[in-house]
Amino acid sequence: MLRCGQMIFAQALVCRHLGRDWRWIKGKRQMDNYFNVLNAFIDKKDSYYSIHQIAQMGVGEGKSIGQWYGPNTVAQVLKKLATFDTWSSLAVHIAMDNTVVMEEIWRLCQSNFPCAGAAACPAVDSDVLYNGYPEEAGVRDRLSLWKPLVLLIPLRLGLTEINEAYIETLKHCFMMPQSLGVIGGKPNSAHYFIGYVGEELIYLDPHTTQPAVEPSDSGCLPDESFHCQHPPCRMSIAELDPSIAVGFFCNTEEDFNNWCQQIKKLSLVRGVLPMFELVERQPSHFSNPDVLNLTPDSSDADRLERFFDSEDEDFEILSL
Repeated sequence: MLRCGQMIFAQALVCRHLGRDWRWIKGKRQMDNYFNVLNAFIDKKDSYYSIHQIAQMGVGEGKSIGQWYGPNTVAQVLKKLATFDTWSSLAVHIAMDNTVVMEEIWRLCQSNFPCAGAAACPAVDSDVLYNGYPEEAGVRDRLSLWKPLVLLIPLRLGLTEINEAYIETLKHCFMMPQSLGVIGGKPNSAHYFIGYVGEELIYLDPHTTQPAVEPSDSGCLPDESFHCQHPPCRMSIAELDPSIAVGFFCNTEEDFNNWCQQIKKLSLVRGVLPMFELVERQPSHFSNPDVLNLTPDSSDADRLERFFDSEDEDFEILSL
């Protein structure tokens, strides 16, 4: 699941810095931003979203090295790591309780202040690079009116298997232009789902051992292993584990407003059961927002287990 989290977040960074229409062509010279994205995920301790950083951040949340992460957990860890990525300057929101609160997202994306735990706003005239990135890029983005949004929605679509009532809604999510895909999988096997054909999901499987990649003296990376060299895999939607996280990327406020309109229209489609609710303001029965929007300074593992690890809970059917 750690690698799947990297994959969905890498897609978000590609949309952020290269554009959704960008495509990798073998042997074609790529722009600098492309290699900056790769450097953010390379297997080195000082890369923003490296396997080392994800695992170490998980330790602080009560997950020991080697312990299985669910979609909820990896989403929360990536959110915390993103606060240190001043180059991308992303607003990462995790929608809990199957509810997306528009007011919370507007407040998060329209803020001109750095998120809690993020590095201080660097000086523009400095020549120092952060993780190989020019720091002034983060300054420009932080002063913009809208911070690009990565929206991750952890969901449980059934007890032991997916409820078929949600399948059509899941298909519609893949068709939205803001879609980043879905992280989830089958029992004991995590996958990154990128689309569907008929009643089958199209996915990328991270369980492939490859040689470690080292940057060259010029700063470029041998990048072939970062891309799919063969057709992606397929599996029946009915085999999907019910614990998933759906991802969306909204580069502008217009993108987000368009996404909201699509979700509202989807809720009106006959025979389609919504996977989550979209509301303007936080319902009164919601949990304390301070708990649901934890910062990297939070260390209460019990609270995290309670709110973010629902996929690890044991469910028991009570007879009445």
